[in-house]
Amino acid sequence: MSSQVLGATLLGVDGLKVTVEVDFLRRLPSVAIVGLPSLSVRESADRVRSAMLASGFEFPRQRVVVSLAPADLRKDGTGFDLPIAAGILLAGGRLDPERCAQYLLVGELTLGGLLRPVRGSLAFAALARDLGLKGLVLPPGAAEEAALVAEVDVRVARTLGEAAEFLGGTRELARACPAAPGIHVGPLDMRDVRGQPGAREALEVAAAGGHNLLMEGPPGCGKTMLAARIPSILPTLTPEEALACTRIHSAAGLLGGGGLVSERPFRAPHHSISPAGLVGGALLRPGEASLAHNGVLFLDEFPEFPRMAREVLRGPLEDRRIVLSRAGGSITLPASFMLVAAANPCPCGNLGHPTRPCVCPESARVRYRARLSGPLLDRIDLRVELSPVSPSVLLNDGAAEDSAAVRARVERARGRQRERYGGAVTSNAALPAERVVEASAPTGAALSVLQRHMEHQGLSARVGRRLLKVARTLADLDDGAPGPVRDTHVHRAVALRLDDNLEAG
Repeated sequence: MSSQVLGATLLGVDGLKVTVEVDFLRRLPSVAIVGLPSLSVRESADRVRSAMLASGFEFPRQRVVVSLAPADLRKDGTGFDLPIAAGILLAGGRLDPERCAQYLLVGELTLGGLLRPVRGSLAFAALARDLGLKGLVLPPGAAEEAALVAEVDVRVARTLGEAAEFLGGTRELARACPAAPGIHVGPLDMRDVRGQPGAREALEVAAAGGHNLLMEGPPGCGKTMLAARIPSILPTLTPEEALACTRIHSAAGLLGGGGLVSERPFRAPHHSISPAGLVGGALLRPGEASLAHNGVLFLDEFPEFPRMAREVLRGPLEDRRIVLSRAGGSITLPASFMLVAAANPCPCGNLGHPTRPCVCPESARVRYRARLSGPLLDRIDLRVELSPVSPSVLLNDGAAEDSAAVRARVERARGRQRERYGGAVTSNAALPAERVVEASAPTGAALSVLQRHMEHQGLSARVGRRLLKVARTLADLDDGAPGPVRDTHVHRAVALRLDDNLEAG
């Protein structure tokens, strides 16, 4: 007698339904798993056999054929252990077919019959809801994540025996409760920053509009210190943004049974990272760019990143999504992040330093600056040049403005943007190109200033639109009711880009 239960697999950050069919054949005892299983899925045969025997069930002394449908979709992960074991028990008449058809089953089995959590449980809960199922059965550590989707009945099974008794109708399993958000440790504060008024303003504008930022300056001038304090001034996640971040981190296995992501992500990969590590590789899992969705991707020593790792960001910076086409399939991953990069002005780092001479030959400086291509720089809205802070300023006891005051202005500006765009777009930086002029509502004088600057610098239309977005953010940061973009806002947006200085460098 054949049986059929429902399992699931991850493709990017989405859950896909997999029908697990089991049949017994009068052949020598063995287990055959078909339907493009990966190595981890093939190995489930041994785990399932040991888990069933340890749980007091008899393993069939026949040839067990397990089919994973659709057959043309590659199946990966260890979450098929539970549905395969349930399929074998259902084929042997040990479970209730009606109850099995109502629940999605996902979980890894130990040799002793315990259930271990798997990544992506939030996506599986959303899948069960979309399929109209009653709920799903998950191990502890994964069920709490899935319970964030309130529309489905999430049951917690600690062992194969408990799951079998529930699916057989002889016992009830506890319903999972959503895990509490992680305890937030107080962030680093902007009041610790001495000097650097230009960089502080650029950080505030970047946070208020979600704009990309490049900080350039000698070692020790505070680039990394400033970047580390960006989370302290970022606006609070909306419920929709929090759920989207949680889904991505769940698919990457980074939640560890935690609850809803409550803080905007801040990802800071090392400059040795590969392009696949940034945007996702052959396994179609989220890379650092997707993990930074609705948050910040900080790239320190930006020119030291491999060329392909830098250039692969051009698409996400423009489209705010990543399209991966690999042998395992094609997926689209969310990647709406704020890029914050830091760079030295030259290989030795002392170009422009007031006391340390630069020892780099001109050819080395040119090669170093050429690592940041024009198309990549076009996608960076704000560029600030930092200088070392003098000892008199550094040792001054006077406290600078703290993060709470800056964050209040950022929250107000983001609130104006959400009200203007109706929630579909949450920041000026994410505004589609065709809506920039309409949303900015620039005055005639503002358009004249922008046109003159673009003609003088020979800027592309992309840069012009980005300057207008920055000017819109500056207008949103003004006190009083938000008004149109004026010429003063455009002048400030141009000053925050520092085109002349960069070209001269």
